[in-house]
Amino acid sequence: MVPYWAKDEKVGFKTINARAETVDSAHSFRSAFKKRRCLIPADGFYEWKKIIGGKIPYSIGMNDDSPFVFAGLWEGSQNPETQEWLRTCTIITGQTNELVAEIHTRMPVILPPETHQQWLSGESGKEILRPFPAKEMTARPISKRINKPENNDPSVLEEGEMEQAGRLI
Repeated sequence: MVPYWAKDEKVGFKTINARAETVDSAHSFRSAFKKRRCLIPADGFYEWKKIIGGKIPYSIGMNDDSPFVFAGLWEGSQNPETQEWLRTCTIITGQTNELVAEIHTRMPVILPPETHQQWLSGESGKEILRPFPAKEMTARPISKRINKPENNDPSVLEEGEMEQAGRLI
């Protein structure tokens, strides 16, 4: 997300995710948290598990493969010289549930359907940004080909290598 006040769009590399713990106080996000919330649809996300000698990519989603939404924030600003609009967003990350904790230290905040309106209207605060129930989710290792953007085909989701016993960091 590129905050409306940013002088350089490259700040977006530092604001790709917003931390749930500080989303209401961090300079880059607090205004959007108050006024510009959004839902970001997804059917899965990736995390990498550190092991001795590398990392193993995982695909994480719902048990039934259904779509879901991440809690997000958005910004829009107009370039005064070109009059072009720049519209950007960020995903809010927070504590992990038991499933994702085995893979990574943080995860995107997934909002259950009954909280969508509360989030969008701003009637909820940070208390809504909590881990999604692990029992409703699944994770599986996928091909290490996912690590390269040019590998943009379904085969990156094929079953990947499992970590060897005793090799976890």
